[in-house]
Amino acid sequence: MTATGPAAERLLHFVLPGEVDDPAAPSGGNTYDRRVCRELPAAGWQVRPYAVPGSGPRPGPEARGELARCLAALPDGALVLLDGLVACGVPEVIAPEAGRLRMAVLVHLPLADETGLAPAAARELAARERRTLHAVGAVVATSRWAARRLVAQHGLAADRVHVAAPGADPAPLAPGTDGATRLLCVAAVTPRKGQHRLVEALAAVPDLPWTCECVGAAREDTPYMSQLASKVTEFGLDGRVRFAGPRAGAELEAHYAAADLLVLTSYAETYGMVVTEALARGIPVLATAVGGVPEAVGSAPDGSLPGLLVPSGDPAALTGALRGWLGDPELRQRLKISARGRRAMLEGWEMTAHNLATALERLRHEAVRPRPVQPEPVQPEPVRHEPGTAG
Repeated sequence: MTATGPAAERLLHFVLPGEVDDPAAPSGGNTYDRRVCRELPAAGWQVRPYAVPGSGPRPGPEARGELARCLAALPDGALVLLDGLVACGVPEVIAPEAGRLRMAVLVHLPLADETGLAPAAARELAARERRTLHAVGAVVATSRWAARRLVAQHGLAADRVHVAAPGADPAPLAPGTDGATRLLCVAAVTPRKGQHRLVEALAAVPDLPWTCECVGAAREDTPYMSQLASKVTEFGLDGRVRFAGPRAGAELEAHYAAADLLVLTSYAETYGMVVTEALARGIPVLATAVGGVPEAVGSAPDGSLPGLLVPSGDPAALTGALRGWLGDPELRQRLKISARGRRAMLEGWEMTAHNLATALERLRHEAVRPRPVQPEPVQPEPVRHEPGTAG
């Protein structure tokens, strides 16, 4: 059925990172973007996606040029949602178009929150992000924590920052392995995800039975991957800690089905989609209490916590939580009951689309400044000569 009337005007131009559909580079942000493209039409929106190659916090000249051409081709007043990975680092591209386009930026992770940045680089990225977010009409954050952080960090007006948290798909209960010993970490292998902290904590409980599968994009040639492989060998954990690489579809489902506990030892997370993916299967969670992770973990209807949250900078607490999970059957049972209770409360992606659509609808009615009309060049009149005069 073809939409007519006001609904037909709800056209969203969604500018995405170039690798959004790359199976070798799965991420929560890419998953979120793809699901929004799928779910918004049910909320009455047409979505036209544009993937910009070479996107990132510091895009090269070709990527900046491609983004500039993409925006310049859109008509005055068009409604545009830009992934923060595309937009936040290039205010010089975004600001000139912000007056005539209705623009919103979707921030998955503030640029300066990436682990390992030098202080000067972090300050530069934060400044560029601030200029971008102040230029556009609306900002969308993926958790209440992230929205508060963006308001405080960049001095944004709170009513311009909207929250559209990721949804969770219904899933069957995970049978697990033996109820205790199969640990699962689902995260790209990067310093921000902190897998080295997990390996070090596991090395402190070698006397207990466990195995740990680390699922996520992992490049063998990176210094971080080499560091992790060395630690695993140094601690004698070969065969107990396995890096399985990226998995999706049925393969990822099989990892979740075998898991007894999800572990996530990140330094920074705006939400932590893998947390709710695990809870949707009734799998308890052990995670560092960073960013929006406590929000994602939430609580069961009885107020109990469906997992264990530990301070980010406390290795002893992480080791203690692992030892508690592996060694205390009553604790495991309480957490499993709580995880199943939390499972029934999770919101789906249709709520994500609803919350995002609400923010977009508000932006759709804001005034814009059309592109100035360039006057037609004035053609000089031909010179007329009087008879008998010199030419």
